[in-house]
Amino acid sequence: MSAFDYTGVPVPIPEDIADAHRRFWERLASQGCWWTGAERVAIAAEVRRAADCALCRERKSALSPETPPGEHDRAGDLLPDAAVDAIHRVTTDPGRLSKSWYEKTQAAGLGDAHYVELIGILVALVSVDGFHRGLGISLEPLPEPVPGEPSRYRPAGARMEQAWVPMIAKPSGDEADLWKGITGNVIRALSLVPDAVRQLKELSTVHYVAVEKVADPSAGRTLSRAQMELIAGRVSALNECFY
Repeated sequence: MSAFDYTGVPVPIPEDIADAHRRFWERLASQGCWWTGAERVAIAAEVRRAADCALCRERKSALSPETPPGEHDRAGDLLPDAAVDAIHRVTTDPGRLSKSWYEKTQAAGLGDAHYVELIGILVALVSVDGFHRGLGISLEPLPEPVPGEPSRYRPAGARMEQAWVPMIAKPSGDEADLWKGITGNVIRALSLVPDAVRQLKELSTVHYVAVEKVADPSAGRTLSRAQMELIAGRVSALNECFY
């Protein structure tokens, strides 16, 4: 059986959604810019593990996210501690992240580009897994990693601005496809790892609307734009999204 076989699901799933999920699974298993395929799959496993982490539950209910002390319930030992903490914190308590916390992850050895690629994987996986949970079906088993070394590609145009990490102001050259004109900072914040932006754009197009059409009130898919925004607004409120 191929990955993301939606046969038998109670509602019809457009094939472009299944195809986008399969392409993400292929990219997840392959080497990225800064993580190997094995490490990328380990990041995905850690995202799923965070939901059941006892320390994360304690910290979520604590006055400060820095307390109580302890160790995360890890999915494996392949990733450094700073990466595991970042995954768990972003997955379970994103509303209380701070620049000082991010700077601590850097001091602990998690580079800015490693962090951005990690966030790109996390965001994409949460999107795909959330799609499955919404349908009431089992999560897709994680793929087997493919051998290979990271490219360690860093776009020359990335600069520090108002974000915690460098990002591209105006795409050009090899990054010219990332966006046209003006785009949201939520997109730009991933541009230190261009493939993370490309991945987000593809999933946004099949799950929601193309990022270039977010400001277009007529843009939509099977649901009307008003229905999509109602669902998006409700989910954002439930997730306490500051946006």
